[in-house]
Amino acid sequence: MKMKNILSTLFVIAILGISSQSASAQEQFQKGDKLLNVGIGGGGYGFYGGGFAVGGSFEVGVHEFISVGGQADINFYDGSYGFSPNSSYVSVPIAARGSYHYGKHFLTIDALDLYAGPVLGFSIDGNEYYSGTSIVIGVQAGARYYFKPAMGVFAEFSGGTNVIPAKVGLSFKF
Repeated sequence: MKMKNILSTLFVIAILGISSQSASAQEQFQKGDKLLNVGIGGGGYGFYGGGFAVGGSFEVGVHEFISVGGQADINFYDGSYGFSPNSSYVSVPIAARGSYHYGKHFLTIDALDLYAGPVLGFSIDGNEYYSGTSIVIGVQAGARYYFKPAMGVFAEFSGGTNVIPAKVGLSFKF
């Protein structure tokens, strides 16, 4: 129920921001941009079922189409785990990431930033029966829509090992 309330709040913020959008043109991703995403996510991986995650990412534009940075999340999973039917599991993936901002090749919507790229790092994992680390390797793809010159919303999808399958939240550009 809490996740539904959080998603509803983010949706209302996005609608209010879009409705109060200024008439000035906004530029798509550029070299030197600093991008911050803060959001929530869900899904599961491996033999774990659904879960809930919070986290963020930060990237810096190093080229007209490329940004590099890092991301960190904290994931909470509940579900069956081997010999314990009601086990809780926590993982903290920390990874480097890069993004290719491809939207400017064909989009005319300046406030929309489409991106995709690799994710590589490690995860600190554990529950009451296990603790350790594992490798984070995957890809991510997403979209940011800026309803203000430096503030917007994002949706991101990932695939790979120890990555959050879906995230939504707020984006900031500075």
